[in-house]
Amino acid sequence: MGSADGPKADETDGDARKARDTAVSERRFRFLVAGYAVSSYGTFLNMVALNLFVYETTGRALAMGLFMAVRLASGFVAGLVVGGLLARFSAKSIMLWANVGQGAVMLVLILAPDGMLTGALMAVSVVIGACGTLFMVALRSSIPEMVGEDRRAWANSLSITGRSLAMVAGFASAGVVVSLVGYTAAFLVDMATFVACAVTVALLPIAGGKGAGGSAPEAAEGSGGSGAGKDASAAKSGRRWRPVAFLALAAAPAMGLMVALRGVDAFGSSSHNAALPIYSTSLDASNPAVFVSAFWCVWALGNIGAQQVIQRYAQRTGRSVGALGFGYGTVVMSAAFIAAFAGFPLAVTAVIALIAGAADGLTEVAYTSHLQTLPATLRGHAFGLSATFENLGFGVGMILVAAALDRFSPLAVVGWSHGAAIVVAVVFLLRVAGVRRAERTGRAGLRKEEAVEGRPDRGDRDGAEVSGG
Repeated sequence: MGSADGPKADETDGDARKARDTAVSERRFRFLVAGYAVSSYGTFLNMVALNLFVYETTGRALAMGLFMAVRLASGFVAGLVVGGLLARFSAKSIMLWANVGQGAVMLVLILAPDGMLTGALMAVSVVIGACGTLFMVALRSSIPEMVGEDRRAWANSLSITGRSLAMVAGFASAGVVVSLVGYTAAFLVDMATFVACAVTVALLPIAGGKGAGGSAPEAAEGSGGSGAGKDASAAKSGRRWRPVAFLALAAAPAMGLMVALRGVDAFGSSSHNAALPIYSTSLDASNPAVFVSAFWCVWALGNIGAQQVIQRYAQRTGRSVGALGFGYGTVVMSAAFIAAFAGFPLAVTAVIALIAGAADGLTEVAYTSHLQTLPATLRGHAFGLSATFENLGFGVGMILVAAALDRFSPLAVVGWSHGAAIVVAVVFLLRVAGVRRAERTGRAGLRKEEAVEGRPDRGDRDGAEVSGG
C-alpha cells in the first residue's frame, strides 16, 4: 500500500508545484505586459506629437513623410538582424536596451539646440523605428519560454489587449497633452514611459533568446537529427541570417504564405490609415478629427472584446485559434475596412469598425501563436522576417496609396488594397485546408494499413511477423 501511495503523493506534489510555477510565471508576465502597455502609450503619443512637431519645425508635409519613411526603414533593417541578435543575446537584454535606447534618444531631442533639431529628429526616427521592432520581436518570440507552450494564446491576447488600450489612450490624449503642456512636456512623458518599461524588464526574470537555445539540441536529438534540428543548429551558429530566416518559414506548412499574407495585410492597412483623414474631412470638413478618433476608439473596443473572448476560450479549452483563424479573420477584417468607406450611416459604420477591430484582434493572436510553434532558435528569425515584411508592405503601401488618393476615391483605394489581402487570404485558406486534408488522409491510410498488417489470414511477411510475435 505504501508503495502504491508514494507515487500518488509525488504526483500530487508535482501538480501543485507546476500550478505554483504557472501562477508565478503568469503574474510576472502580467507585470511585463503592464510595462509594455506603458511604453506603447508613449509610442502612440509620440506618433502624433512627433509628426506635429516635425511639421511645425520644418513647415513642410514632405518632412513628415520622410520622418515616417526613415522610421519604417529602420524597422525593416531591425527585422533582418533581430534573429541573429536573439541567437547571441538574451531576450531580456534586447528588450531592456531597446527601451533604454528609446528613452535616451527622446532626451537627446529634448536637450537639442534649435540648430540641431533636424538631426535629432532623424536620430529619433531611426532609434524609435529600430528599437520598437527589436522589442516586439524579442517579446513575441520568447512568450512560450515565459509562460509555457499551452498558455501562449492567453499571453498573446493579454499583450495585444494592453497595446490596444495604450493605443486608444495615446491617440486620445496626444492632442490634449501637446495643446495644454507643449511638446517638451509630451516628450518628457514619452521618455518616462520607456524608462518605466525598462525598469520593469530589468526587475523581472525573462526567458528567451540566447537562453532558449539550450533546448534545441535535445529536440534535434529526440527527432533523430531531423530537418528542424539542423535548422535550429544553423540558427544557433548565426552565420547567415537570411538562409536561416527562410528555413524558419519552410519549417511548417504554409508558414511562408502566412508571412506573405501578413505583408499584404500591412499594405492594406496603409490604405485605410491614409484614407481615413480624407474620408473624415468629406464627412465634416470643420472638424475632421472627430470621425477618425471615434473610429479608432470603436475599433479598439472590438479588438479588446475579441481578446477577452480568446482568453476565455484558451483557458476553457487549452487551445489556440490556429492558422485558419488567421485566414478567416483577415478576410473579415479586410471586408470590414472596405465597408467602412462605403458611406453607410454612422451607426452602421460604428458596428463595422467594431467588427474590424474584433477581426484584427483575432488575426493578431492567431498569427503570433502560430509562429510561436516554431523551434525556439528559429522563432526569432521568423518573427524578424515577419516584421521586415510588415514594414515593407506598410511603407510601400503608404507611397502608392498617397499617390492613388490624389486620383481615386478612398473607397476605391481601400477596396483595391484590402481586396488584394482578401485574395491572398483565400489562397492561404485553400492551402491550409489542403494540408489538413492530406494529413487526415495519411492518418486514415496508416490506420487502415496497420489493421490489414495485423490480420494473420493475409499470410504475408508482416502478418507472419505479427502472428509469430
